[in-house]
Amino acid sequence: MTQSHDNGKNGDGKRKILVDVQQLKKYFPVRGGVLQRVQGWVKAVDDVSFFIYEGESFGLVGESGCGKTTVGRTILRLIPATDGHVFYDGQDIYNLNASELKKMRRRMQIIFQDPYSSLDPRMPVGESISEGLKIHTDKTGQERYDIVVEMLTRVGLRADHARRYPHEFSGGQRQRIGIARALALRPEFIVCDEPVSALDVSIQAQVLNILKELQQDFGLTYLFIAHNLSVVEHFSDRVGVMYLGKMVEMASRDALYADPLHPYTQSLMSAIPIPDPKVKRQRILLQGEVPSPLNPPEGCRFHTRCPLAFDRCTQEEPPFKDYGEEHYAACWLLETGEKGASKITPEKVAASDVVIITE
Repeated sequence: MTQSHDNGKNGDGKRKILVDVQQLKKYFPVRGGVLQRVQGWVKAVDDVSFFIYEGESFGLVGESGCGKTTVGRTILRLIPATDGHVFYDGQDIYNLNASELKKMRRRMQIIFQDPYSSLDPRMPVGESISEGLKIHTDKTGQERYDIVVEMLTRVGLRADHARRYPHEFSGGQRQRIGIARALALRPEFIVCDEPVSALDVSIQAQVLNILKELQQDFGLTYLFIAHNLSVVEHFSDRVGVMYLGKMVEMASRDALYADPLHPYTQSLMSAIPIPDPKVKRQRILLQGEVPSPLNPPEGCRFHTRCPLAFDRCTQEEPPFKDYGEEHYAACWLLETGEKGASKITPEKVAASDVVIITE
């Protein structure tokens, strides 16, 4: 999938692509022996492409270990990419020198998953929030303090909280502090790396509402990484689904949740809890374990667990392409053009190990 990076808001009415990820790869070396030689590579992210429109929330979902967090950190150059390109507002981030990258970092921030380890326990939270202002601006101490107070207030905390240390706050309050820190430099784009997964359900809703309000007030663009599909449905405008380092489907939220094309996405959707005991639905129970990213299977990486896999799936990797209205997927069954060819049904899985149960 290749996207143009100069399609701004022109007279043709196209939406501006703020972040354009093209064929991103991130491999981690596996070393062993006395000399610690490289013995293999963990293919955490392997040829992933997607784009994020300006002002939208793009959800990135998948099982633990599929490469979601690595994608977010590699986009921001917190860890170096093995290959590929990331265009931010038309600029290739990987071609920037140190000075240019420092200027770019003001425009891109991250909210980390763990609100406990992401704050320095020996530093008052006000100093943590203002640290970026010290590095990137020439504001006075009073000006920085005023911004800290403003940001704390915006996330529902008080001015006197700036003098307290992280251990004096609850998990939800710490995550709010993390949001305030990300906002201090007034960025345009924020990577939200599972920002509510460590919080209680009631606190999750509060934090998500804060993020939505801030997006409207500051015109923010989010990459929202999560494994909770219900949260992603509530929060995101478009959604990408990853499996074992690959993007397998991408579409608008409504299209993806109403009509998932890829068998893996269908199995994920079937696991979403429904808070109505009267509603009957079919759950798809996949068999087997996720293969190791150190030695991923040939062809489609999902074929080892897919009930609809056939010979071509084990030999060739399917193309990740648009099947209409920006609904992208990677499945050989979609190439047949037959309606519903990639849908998992009881009739199709009768001879496989996959179980479909009705709840």
